Amino acid sequence: MEVAEHIDALRDQGALLAGAAGRAGLDAAVPPCSPWVVKDLLRHTGYIHRWAARHITECPPSVLDGPSEAEILRACGPDPDLIPWFLAGHAALVGALAAADPALECGTFMAAPSPLAFWARRQAHETAIHRADAESASGARPEYPPDFAADGIDELLMGFGARRKYRPAAARGGGLRVRTSDTGHAWHLSAQAGRIQGQRQPDEPAGPDDDMVSGPASAVYLYLWNRSGQAPADVTLTGRGDFLTSWRTSVRVRWG
Repeated sequence: MEVAEHIDALRDQGALLAGAAGRAGLDAAVPPCSPWVVKDLLRHTGYIHRWAARHITECPPSVLDGPSEAEILRACGPDPDLIPWFLAGHAALVGALAAADPALECGTFMAAPSPLAFWARRQAHETAIHRADAESASGARPEYPPDFAADGIDELLMGFGARRKYRPAAARGGGLRVRTSDTGHAWHLSAQAGRIQGQRQPDEPAGPDDDMVSGPASAVYLYLWNRSGQAPADVTLTGRGDFLTSWRTSVRVRWG
């Protein structure tokens, strides 16, 4: 996806997140992020948007430090103002990205074609996944455009999966193959010397020791981000589950 497409997705997903939060109510539980309630989700995501925007507007050479999650959740003003506060920060981030010089230089934390491409993509998927959290507060499951969801799977597997702090160790070898049935994308992960190695590849059958996750991109996106609990009916799992279990229990993306 291009930078402009990620910015458009960020704009749309933020508005949908705010709408879902309003429907659920600020005190509704957010099952994928227990013990959070909706107001915690808004405070977290609203802070992240403001933090991300600082990288675009201030151009620090390295990623900015931030407060602890507990401090974030205590801040951000009274409850009645939370949705407007969230929307203001979201709009500021969208505006900063849209107005940014494509050649800007600033800190990032994963490989990308450019810092602007990194921040646009990361915030689009940050917001999209937290939209799923907001929807979950009223028992709904969102659907994402297939190409956008496949892009988010790629960021998770090829980006976060390769970072040291998120490297699970497969119990008995093998790997994980992921396939999106509606877009034709495929990935293969394996563990070598305690590190995750990821490859994008044409679709091909899983090996005898591989786990396989397949299904529509939107459903696989939510499942691999641990937003589905057990695999939904439209996601197919095959293999003995060693690598997949290790992935789902150890790959977490947390603030701080």
